Amino acid sequence: MKKIKISQILFALGAIMLLLLFLSPIWSITLTAPQYPNGISMYIWINKITGDTESTLQNINILNHYIGMNFIEPDSIKELTYFPYVIISMSILGLIIAFIKKGWLKVSWVVIMIILAIAGIYDFYLWEYNYGHNLSPHAPIKIPDMVYQPPLFGEKMLLNFKSESYPYIGSLWFGLSIVFGLLSYIFYRKERKNVQ
Repeated sequence: MKKIKISQILFALGAIMLLLLFLSPIWSITLTAPQYPNGISMYIWINKITGDTESTLQNINILNHYIGMNFIEPDSIKELTYFPYVIISMSILGLIIAFIKKGWLKVSWVVIMIILAIAGIYDFYLWEYNYGHNLSPHAPIKIPDMVYQPPLFGEKMLLNFKSESYPYIGSLWFGLSIVFGLLSYIFYRKERKNVQ
């Protein structure tokens, strides 16, 4: 019976960690204002958008209506439909690669993960840009040259609202899966040297 190596365990853990994205949000956007002193937070998951309460999205959409932003309708965001399949596929692929003695496969998986992270962040930026710039000309409140795009990362004042946008726990799991993949490759190289 062959002994399972540290490199295999680390890579398998990294692949399994991806599934934790279904248990916690990837990103959070919080709006704070005099009328919302405690803030209202929207959480973006791999497959849905939620808030602090069941009425959070409704409240945000009411605010959006006044300034001419489109309503946030999770069912209409196609990424929330296919991203889960991408994550599940990468997790299964990672579990298979974990037990194949090919270093280039481990590196390829990590590179694909990094590309997915960059693509996801860029897609999120475009989503924010679209919501913040494509305003209805019939909005009750119209301010010339004003756009309402939340920050991709950090804080920004939008009228009297302080908008805060930061990664959430799901992003940590995604990042750790990449780190575990890299550590696995390092241990894989050491294991090969010890055999030679």
